[in-house]
Amino acid sequence: MKISNKDLDLKEGIEREWIISNGIGGYASQTILGINTRKYHGLLVAPLDAPSRRHVILSKVDESITYKDSGVEKILYSNMCRNYISEGFKNLESFEKVYNPIFKYDIDGIKIKKQICMVHRKNIVCITYEIKNTDKDIKMKITPILNFRDFHCINSDHNYDLNQKIVGNKVKVIIDKNGMYPVYMFLKQGKYIKHENDTFKNIYYIEEEKRGFYPEENLAVPGRYEIDIKKNETKKLNFICSMEENIEEIDGFKVIKNEKDRLEKIVQDSKLLIEKDKLSKEEKEKNEINRDLVINSDLFVTYRPKFSLYTIIAGFPWFLDWGRDALISFEGITLVTKRFDLAKEILLMFTRDIKYGLVPNGYSGYDSRPLYNSVDSSLLLFEQVQKYINYTNDYKFIKNNFYHILKNIIKMFCKGINIDNSNIYVDTDGLVVCGTDKTQLTWMDAKIGDFAVTPRSGKVVEINSLWYNALKITENLAKEFKDSETEEKLNAFSKKVKNSFRNKFYNKDKKCLYDVIGDDRVRPNQLFAISLTNPVISVNTDKAMEILNIVTKELKTRYGISTLSKKEKEYCGVYEGDSFRRDMTYHQGITWPWLTDIYVSAFKNVIKGQKNKESILKLSEEYDKYIKNMKKIYKNALYNDAAIRKYV
Repeated sequence: MKISNKDLDLKEGIEREWIISNGIGGYASQTILGINTRKYHGLLVAPLDAPSRRHVILSKVDESITYKDSGVEKILYSNMCRNYISEGFKNLESFEKVYNPIFKYDIDGIKIKKQICMVHRKNIVCITYEIKNTDKDIKMKITPILNFRDFHCINSDHNYDLNQKIVGNKVKVIIDKNGMYPVYMFLKQGKYIKHENDTFKNIYYIEEEKRGFYPEENLAVPGRYEIDIKKNETKKLNFICSMEENIEEIDGFKVIKNEKDRLEKIVQDSKLLIEKDKLSKEEKEKNEINRDLVINSDLFVTYRPKFSLYTIIAGFPWFLDWGRDALISFEGITLVTKRFDLAKEILLMFTRDIKYGLVPNGYSGYDSRPLYNSVDSSLLLFEQVQKYINYTNDYKFIKNNFYHILKNIIKMFCKGINIDNSNIYVDTDGLVVCGTDKTQLTWMDAKIGDFAVTPRSGKVVEINSLWYNALKITENLAKEFKDSETEEKLNAFSKKVKNSFRNKFYNKDKKCLYDVIGDDRVRPNQLFAISLTNPVISVNTDKAMEILNIVTKELKTRYGISTLSKKEKEYCGVYEGDSFRRDMTYHQGITWPWLTDIYVSAFKNVIKGQKNKESILKLSEEYDKYIKNMKKIYKNALYNDAAIRKYV
């Protein structure tokens, strides 16, 4: 993906963002103009206890060139204050990103190429420069701008008392109060010039103000590197910023090559590219989309050193690893891409801390403590175990590591679980009951204080769809492993659950399923009943068609599947404003991209299940149309997050 500056105005440029990660929870991110518009932006956002306790360390780097004969300075950098924007972006020729972000500048014929790359599984960022000077003798200035704060916070201390130790061009900066986390900087060429009490004042994060947060802070400017470049000289520069000391030998250009090679291998191993001598335009586009999806999916693969296991980050920049999100994305990130060893680790990771049958919904961003505020994470595990088997046929791994866990989860649900007032139990009709009026245990979990925005306690449609699916998957595993006693018990139990579900969840008036028994609002969660490996609603029935039809009619948008029908009074289709307003609309009509997978799976199941040829043809045409549109939307989303941000 390459964007020319001629195709952008300032407004569009600050809405487009890029991100890369280091595989241990850290990342680098900005807008494509190099302007920080969020408190979460930075070129080194490092986890102090990987992958948790993420701190903004290197906020940005400002570059400029000065003509030696005239002293005239031309800037490459762009910064935003409340009433002023420096205009270095006007010298930006293009931005592109496949593996790493590349900025190309043109100043009076002087060509500058800047690349940013993180060292995999280390808190190190490399920024390389290639300068082709065809004009006059110049001096290039590279000025690192530092911070040290939790990335969720704004630094309220506007004064920085820096302590710098300078040895040649290597600089050790103590910026945190107790000196536990020194920052190291190095650039081999030129000269480092220390600044005294230099502060970048009142940088303005426009996106934070939109979100209802305080948007300004001061940043520390410890010094600058100055490099002389003669006329007709080409020079390569390599700036390193790190939380690790031994950085003198790091070659940023090699880091960039190594990261490209690593990602290219993942893409090639996925077998998702069409290998031909000549490709049609459509095939080239498909290869490009698949390549970018594989590369971008790797952003979320994160190593937990304490556990010696890989996990999946729920979403950058805000979240750490969540059980629900990791298991929803499990197939796409690990199985479709044929990363089967990684898949094993992810499954092991999210079963290592099971408590009373509950898979952790996530881990604390501060102390990595497992959190258990979820009822669906445990049930999603069954589907992903089945998906793993579908791709690998590796029953041995499942038998040795998971079969007993799956049986125990079912046992604990039947026995009852009440961690943190979760109130999970199986009723006499075989259906799962969960939660209270003050708990939020499903994915629609927005909460303001003790107020549940979308209260879904009781018998919930997707939870009981997942419950039936879990029983059937374990029953089939019992058959495979010749555990006849378990097989017989689960066979009888699953029949009871299916019968109860059919009798109690079907809403005759709206010809769809209740979201929660007693709540007839039309939501997408009913898709689970027809989209899983073992649909609790038989896919060859009229009920299955009715579910698919009402979701298509009332919830399908051009961006995906909405969380609430427009016919409901609580509907709100735009996600924006302060935290209260956003929480109030989080699941009240906003389109969530992950629901597309549930919708597509439901489509496939129903198409396979229908016997009427006319129905099959009609469904297939609708499916093809939907997929074509979503490919277009998500291709754009890869390159322009802001285009769908407020709808997602």
